[in-house]
Amino acid sequence: MPTVLVVEDEASISEVVSLYLRRAGFDVLAASDGQHALDVLEREEPDLVVLDLMLPRVDGYEVTRRLRSRGDTPIIMLTARKTEADRIAGLEMGADDYVVKPFSAQELVSRVRAVLRRSVPRTDAPEPRMEFDGLTIDPAARTVLVRGEERALSAREFDLLLTLARRPRQVFNRDQLLELVWGSADYIDPSTVTVHVRRVREKIEEDASQPRFILTVWGVGYRFEP
Repeated sequence: MPTVLVVEDEASISEVVSLYLRRAGFDVLAASDGQHALDVLEREEPDLVVLDLMLPRVDGYEVTRRLRSRGDTPIIMLTARKTEADRIAGLEMGADDYVVKPFSAQELVSRVRAVLRRSVPRTDAPEPRMEFDGLTIDPAARTVLVRGEERALSAREFDLLLTLARRPRQVFNRDQLLELVWGSADYIDPSTVTVHVRRVREKIEEDASQPRFILTVWGVGYRFEP
């Protein structure tokens, strides 16, 4: 059973979210503030973190930064901030998804399942490595090399790159990518795709402002140029 760490300082929300996750078959750890979450992460390795942004002691942005400095554990952010700028800030820091308060606990469980489904490697026959002019994508190991140097991509960033690379020169609009990578286009701001494309470009492109691999098709979406 996957383990989910719920980091939420409002006891009522933490209890409801934990209850729904346990009913759905997950093991649940809980932390009531950012420092508590960091302490838990020193001794536990959850499969996913549900993280409130507005936390006492250490806020959710700092927890995200520290999580990303040590690995690619999937993160779903909880936020009461509804502006696009706030949501993008969380995604830029490395969150895989976000949910705006107030939210449905059942919707959150569905998002947890979708994120985990995308981040767990397949167990059937391994897909061969892909080589593109200095860019190497290994689906089995879930690694990306740029001219022999490994680049750290989050689970969602890797899935986005792999989805595009599997279908070179095919143009995808943002709703299609939300369905393929996030599991659903419902409830998710399409700007999520834009943010993740930008982050992937910053990690794999020589010049992110003039991308070689992930190209924008204006007015339509994105395509991978092999």
